[in-house]
Amino acid sequence: MTPTPPDLDLAYTTNVLLRLLETPSPTGFTDDAIRLVEHELDLLGVQGTRTRKGALLWTLPGAQSGKHVTFSAHVDTLGAMVKEVKSNGRLKLTSLGGYDPATIEGEYVRVHVQGGETLSGTILNVKQSTHIFGPELRDLRRTEETLEVRLDEIARTAAETLTLGVNVGDFVSFDPRAVLTPSGYLKSRHIDNKAAVAIFLAVTKAALDGRLSLAHTASFFISNYEEVGHGASQGIPAETDELVAVDMAAVGPGQNSDEHCVTLCVKDSTGPYDHALGNRLRVAATHADLDLRVDIYPYYGSDASAAWRAGGDYPAALIGPGVDASHAYERTHVDALNATGRLMLAYLTS
Repeated sequence: MTPTPPDLDLAYTTNVLLRLLETPSPTGFTDDAIRLVEHELDLLGVQGTRTRKGALLWTLPGAQSGKHVTFSAHVDTLGAMVKEVKSNGRLKLTSLGGYDPATIEGEYVRVHVQGGETLSGTILNVKQSTHIFGPELRDLRRTEETLEVRLDEIARTAAETLTLGVNVGDFVSFDPRAVLTPSGYLKSRHIDNKAAVAIFLAVTKAALDGRLSLAHTASFFISNYEEVGHGASQGIPAETDELVAVDMAAVGPGQNSDEHCVTLCVKDSTGPYDHALGNRLRVAATHADLDLRVDIYPYYGSDASAAWRAGGDYPAALIGPGVDASHAYERTHVDALNATGRLMLAYLTS
């Protein structure tokens, strides 16, 4: 009989996740976060390899008679780049990834200038003071044209800002404001998809610590361009028999997902995922006594979608922990992290 999968080490999982969340990694600027994952792999005694594109991959061997299952997650997050140094010394942004500009107003940011220095600032709208603009502020539509970064430096003119080393093309990361509450809720920006990266490390640790006998070889692929649509278009191992993308499950009105549960997404904006693989994951969830939610996301795409569009010849599925307020100030619960990891382990040992 297949053993019931163990719980994740949640202290380890949340510790890694909080450190990942505090490591800036907007799409195109992910090297520090990848290095953090590599450091954790070193501590676990696992060798990771980078692709030429900068993604990270590691493998745990399974039974020779088993399949080769690749799990994908992404470490890149939403963020921005400097589009223009304005005449008032403030910065106009261009977005990295799909978010509503209204969700970043008032957020603290870090501007990563060439040479490695980081400058702090705040995202404001161009008519921020109610005492000056009154009703104009309430009626202002939040767009890239009406938001700007106020640097915490003497930067009252374009010349003063340029003297600080800031220029067009510098990356801008949003303060995650990561908090783990006593009740087990984790609230932060960028839970999408650093939660899955932490789960991958915790699953690897559980497999090694528990000396689990894996029925299938497992590869873990950490992509770095998912938020702009082409993360897993290259780099998935050629020997992959099945691809399971692990990403956040969107919680909200009309959805079946829940912050305390793992979800199987059967269809998103790119179409349906593989029905038979989804059913095998349902069987594994039943074996592990998990409350597996099944859901559909009309405004969503994943690394599995990118891999398929690039010609990936394997069935693909999408699972993940329930996350509220996706692409804004997000929240999930440790129950969902644990359930997602246990589903992965249940499938690998079945």
